[in-house]
Amino acid sequence: MAISKTVRQLHRWLSIIFTMTVAANFAAMATGTPPPWIVYAPLPPLFVLMVTGLFMFATPYVARRRAGRPSTGGRA
Repeated sequence: MAISKTVRQLHRWLSIIFTMTVAANFAAMATGTPPPWIVYAPLPPLFVLMVTGLFMFATPYVARRRAGRPSTGGRA
């Protein structure tokens, strides 16, 4: 469970970093044409957020499958 806790904490911090880069992007656009490094700055944290989010989404399903319990897919 240590990896899951680490991924969750990383996801939280990256969401703060992503929000700050988006805010900086809007502030730079308000002053004129921003340099490309500001425009593309939100993309690396967004990519890592996608990976960690998919990991956290899939973790319960993988754990259920490993435990041998059927997943609740809406069928009775």
